[in-house]
Amino acid sequence: MKLFLFLAAAAVSLTIAACSGTDRTNIDTDDPDKAFAIAMKSYEEKDYLQAIDDFSFIKVKFSGTNISDKSQYYLGMSYLKREEFILAAYEFEYLLKNYGTSSFAVDGRFQLAMCYFGLSPDYSLDQTYTYQAINELKNFLELYPTDKNAPVAEAKIKELRSKLAYKDLKAAQLYYKMDDYKASIVYFEHVVSEYFDTEYADDALYGKINSLITRKKYDEAKKEIERFESRFPNSDLLQKVLRMKKSI
Repeated sequence: MKLFLFLAAAAVSLTIAACSGTDRTNIDTDDPDKAFAIAMKSYEEKDYLQAIDDFSFIKVKFSGTNISDKSQYYLGMSYLKREEFILAAYEFEYLLKNYGTSSFAVDGRFQLAMCYFGLSPDYSLDQTYTYQAINELKNFLELYPTDKNAPVAEAKIKELRSKLAYKDLKAAQLYYKMDDYKASIVYFEHVVSEYFDTEYADDALYGKINSLITRKKYDEAKKEIERFESRFPNSDLLQKVLRMKKSI
């Protein structure tokens, strides 16, 4: 799927580049630096469509010059500002592949991760892009742990993990409502063990205890109650759990 999307993005990007002639671009100079200044003016004025035309024109006409890497970066940023995440991701991938030693490569890798973050859908939908975003953000942190964007990357990972936890929690609750307590226990436990650092972990363990009691597995429920008391002493659900403890 990723390969297909990037091929599609590449085709669109090449079409745009091929069509970026003098009738669409503001650039009418053979000087690379002046050309970059013209394109940046469009970008800074938030005319991102024009900036895309200009930077695409630069990508073709001034390939291999001193402005190639930064023009490539701002081409990706122009798409990103328009929330055209697939096209932006393709341009940042191009930057990293062809200008890996550029001073724009570090931020380009972060922006690539942000493209996938932008593609991450509502929790109820397929989460392929969410997992991809987490992977890219982790890659960024492993490579550049002290970068200025590292705290943002960490926060975004936490946000995405919370979304995944919520998705599994809702699935567990649905199974519980359907009286499929065995399945609900599996999903509740997955949230507790896999997303222990999210705000949904105590909800999941509470749900698991409920499911176990409903199935009359009291010994297992008692162990999970002890686990809850140990791990979530400050949870709003603690008093409910203690009442459940007394009931069994």
